[in-house]
Amino acid sequence: MSSTSRPDDRLASVFRFASELIAWVATPWAIASWSLPLAVLSVVVLIGLPTLLSTPGDKRNVIVAVPGPVTIALVLVQLVAAVVAAWAAWPPIAAVPVTVLAAITVLLELPRWRWLASR
Repeated sequence: MSSTSRPDDRLASVFRFASELIAWVATPWAIASWSLPLAVLSVVVLIGLPTLLSTPGDKRNVIVAVPGPVTIALVLVQLVAAVVAAWAAWPPIAAVPVTVLAAITVLLELPRWRWLASR
């Protein structure tokens, strides 16, 4: 595979999406007891930023083009939000699997992140 070819991330995308879903649920859940407007804002940010900002070649429809490291950072924000919010909002029996899921996601994302880092 040449350095310009986007790596196959079909498996990674399943784990990435599962982590994103958890972030979208757990983050407002963890924040809601402090502020409902911030809980809503967290979902808008977690869903909105990756929808608006993407690296050309990584997604079919690019609304606002950003360099690859920005896309990597957006995924990391989602993963950190999922883990931190799960530990803040849920018991360990739920937070531990979220943490494991996030760790597996990072490992599976590495080839894509290497490719994105060169963009």
